[in-house]
Amino acid sequence: MIKNIKENKFVMGTLILLTGGFLSKFLGFLLKIIITRQIGVEGLGLYSLITPTFGLFITIATFSFPVAISKLVAAPNRSSKKIIFSIIPVSLLLNLITLIIIFVIAHPLANIFLQEPRLYYPLLSIGFTLPFIGLSSIIKGYYWGKQRMGVYILSNIVEQIFRIAILVFLIPICLERSLVLTISVIILVNMISETSSIIVMLWGLPKGMTLEKKDLRPHKKDAYDVLNISVPSTSSKIVGSIAHFLEPIVLTNVLTYVGYSNDFIIKEYGIINGYSLALLLLPQFFTQSISTSLIPELSKHYESKNIDMCKKRLKQIVGLSLLIGAFSSSFIFAIPEFFLNLIYNTTLGVNYIRILAPFFLLFFINTPISNALQALNKSKEAMYITLFTSFIKLTTLTVTSFLRIGMHGLIISIIVSLIASTYLETKCLKKALSTY
Repeated sequence: MIKNIKENKFVMGTLILLTGGFLSKFLGFLLKIIITRQIGVEGLGLYSLITPTFGLFITIATFSFPVAISKLVAAPNRSSKKIIFSIIPVSLLLNLITLIIIFVIAHPLANIFLQEPRLYYPLLSIGFTLPFIGLSSIIKGYYWGKQRMGVYILSNIVEQIFRIAILVFLIPICLERSLVLTISVIILVNMISETSSIIVMLWGLPKGMTLEKKDLRPHKKDAYDVLNISVPSTSSKIVGSIAHFLEPIVLTNVLTYVGYSNDFIIKEYGIINGYSLALLLLPQFFTQSISTSLIPELSKHYESKNIDMCKKRLKQIVGLSLLIGAFSSSFIFAIPEFFLNLIYNTTLGVNYIRILAPFFLLFFINTPISNALQALNKSKEAMYITLFTSFIKLTTLTVTSFLRIGMHGLIISIIVSLIASTYLETKCLKKALSTY
């Protein structure tokens, strides 16, 4: 009876995530269409060049707090309030340091490394959004751990609605002034949308929950417990984020050196990230939603030494992810022109999609496998795998870019790293479950 209740709770949580995730992803997808169509290929290229930097600093700002908090909150006899209020000061300090770093490196990063002075103000804009993203991630960790997916999904939906409403109004006004202002505003809007998400999550807290003065006092042990999980987990993510951060820098400098123009690099990089990869990653919310529900569930069964249940959950999720990936990749590979024209009103990027689509089947199983390693306390192993595959990707990108094959060097590096990452993480996961 109890087993069936727990089973149903996991299934219901996953279904809520999938259903709500679909709506949230659809809104995010709608926003991307609005942005892509309005800022054009040049704007898309500039925005794509700055996205890896944004991703790196988001990784630092959130510091894997959602995963760490969800694991601790899900554990019995742990105070959610003490955990959350113990880590908030750490998050604020971390974001203050990050903001200072951004202000120091923004000028050389834009002018020297990315060779695009127009990115200076968009880079500064990133810093102001990080405290809001960091605080939001902490509260999300609570809902993940309690498996209260309804409020979490609602906050995501409200966040997307605010972002769409504001940008639909502001983008045309900003474009009349400058493209740089437009990109900066697109980034800064995250401050408002994350605030709306935080308000919804605070509203969704249990009605009987009260806050006393002692609850607001940080506790070293709780902060240490969170950091003990988040530090190794973040180490792996930071390695991957740094590799992604270095990608446009290496690409821009090598291609410029061998004779390609800056206009060509901006345009083609924007096409790959804004059209080709964006289309292939459309069903990504399925694997993300499933993985979010998997982390506390898998961690709980692993700690109780219920390896059979761990294997069962993994088979369910990897199998479902594989089915979704095969279905979506096949359709996109067969008629990429139709989807690109329907969604983005362009056919740019078809040649890249034809090469990438067959390999993107691996991407949809890579996400749950990667999250499973975190849930099984294999963060250290995951970090080494990420470090190795990041080195492989950047090395492949550098070598192939020198071959004067344009952006196809980037395409090859993406494929090589995806294959290597999936193989090594699968091997590590099998070993973890077989030698327990």
